[in-house]
Amino acid sequence: MNAAQSTPYIPERKDGWTVETLNEAVDAEIAALPTDIRAAFLRLAERIEAVGLDRIGQPHIKHLQDKLWEMRLSGRDGIARAIYVTRVGRRVVVVHAFVKKTQKTPRSALEIADRRAKEID
Repeated sequence: MNAAQSTPYIPERKDGWTVETLNEAVDAEIAALPTDIRAAFLRLAERIEAVGLDRIGQPHIKHLQDKLWEMRLSGRDGIARAIYVTRVGRRVVVVHAFVKKTQKTPRSALEIADRRAKEID
């Protein structure tokens, strides 16, 4: 995505991993992130597509629970998380994004992500 685009969807590549958002609600959550954190999201998504999810580890991504994983994003304006699931076809589907305000990921964020992840199946 370049600065002029309003949604963070990253176009599909045919030969490797793709990163996509579940729907417009997730697009809006990413768009609402502070500019520097949104840029960190885009850089990490591009890196996943360039080198593959299997070559990215902590501190950039971390397993949360069950099928939920998080992209760990930080910038001058704080920290945020983009929770995602993986799907067949080397797809990373971001299901929730939020600015993190506490040490532990809020239960409500996990519940939103889990509910949205079920929409994919």
